Amino acid sequence: MNKLFVAAGLAMALLTSCSKNSEDTQVTPAPTETSVTGNVEGIWKKGNTYKVTGHLQVPEGKSLTIEEGVTVLMSDSIVKPEILIRGNLYSLGTAENPVKFTVPDAWKTSANLFGNLWGGLIAGPASTELVLKNTILEYGGAVTTEESPSVKAQLYKAAAGEHVPVLYTSNTASKVVVTNSIIRNFNEDGFYLEGGKVLITNNTFHTTGVSGGEAINIKSGVQAEIAFNLIYSPNTNALKLSNGGDKTPQAYVIAYNNTIVNAGWRRPTIKGGSIWLEKTVRADVYNNLLVNDRFGIKRDKGAPEDTRSVIANNYYYGYTQTGVDQFQPSTEIVKGTNDILGTKAGDNDPKLVNYPLSTASLNAAYTTSWDFHLQAGSPALGKGKTDFTRLYKSGLSVNGVTYTSPEPASYIGAFGTK
Repeated sequence: MNKLFVAAGLAMALLTSCSKNSEDTQVTPAPTETSVTGNVEGIWKKGNTYKVTGHLQVPEGKSLTIEEGVTVLMSDSIVKPEILIRGNLYSLGTAENPVKFTVPDAWKTSANLFGNLWGGLIAGPASTELVLKNTILEYGGAVTTEESPSVKAQLYKAAAGEHVPVLYTSNTASKVVVTNSIIRNFNEDGFYLEGGKVLITNNTFHTTGVSGGEAINIKSGVQAEIAFNLIYSPNTNALKLSNGGDKTPQAYVIAYNNTIVNAGWRRPTIKGGSIWLEKTVRADVYNNLLVNDRFGIKRDKGAPEDTRSVIANNYYYGYTQTGVDQFQPSTEIVKGTNDILGTKAGDNDPKLVNYPLSTASLNAAYTTSWDFHLQAGSPALGKGKTDFTRLYKSGLSVNGVTYTSPEPASYIGAFGTK
């Protein structure tokens, strides 16, 4: 079994200075750089850089806690590390000091826009808790080889030649929380979840998927709430909600108050769209703002959604007539109760604060100055549904912390007015 190798970049000492009153004042030590590979556990300390020089594994029964401001630097361009989580992972950044899973700045070029420079986070069947809070994950999604930990462990697709997702889960008894995080510049799927109680809130997904891949891909065994996320230009669907697989319980997802923009257009075949309901999934879909997406909410005609599913109060906008035509209700495209959709290009302008609605549908590059809040007077204000039952209103307890699903908003989309 691999061991953790530590090579400290600088020896640390406590530095003190003397004031006029002869009171000693401790100076905060400078961050260290530590090289890591193999088995990891314990605490990665605030503000430090951990230089990953090979595949990592959190052993079964162990936990790794990553404190705020830590940089996890994937520095091995040959191995392209994966992180196999057999135990538990807690990535606990703050808004001011997020945790970063990233690569050297020199690698962040236009040629690497869709990552492929490291693997992803692969949680095994014994992993019971995973938290990504104020965490940035970028430039991953590398192709598996016969030596990849996920292949050896028979996880994800368990074969060489597959692009690893940002996050994979496989334990139906696990608890997974992802909140206030950024997922960007990955080669294929964002999250591929095959089990667990899952809460995904207040995140941003963008620049993911070259020739395929969903932002969030749900399978059987998952009980999830997905709320207040911004998902920009996923290759295929923003949300693929499926009961595919052979796990129990039946997949049940409540997706509400998400803003989904430019979804599905980059898929080479006619498959992608905004939200895809597949294989008898149970899905409640409320208050989602769907802007310039390739299709509306789409169902699997051969195995439509569970009859208990509720679709309501979603809002559609299309800049082109082709886009508008493709979200009109049909045997495949679902129209929910109180959904808002026009029939002509430009109908129902949601009045976003700063996003050019004429942006090309194939655009995948994200501009940080865009602002998807609603202007005062937006027709999406006051149209949201708030009186539905949530899975985790009372909270999901992970590592001694209770994470609750956010209250639904009376507006549609992830952002109201400023």
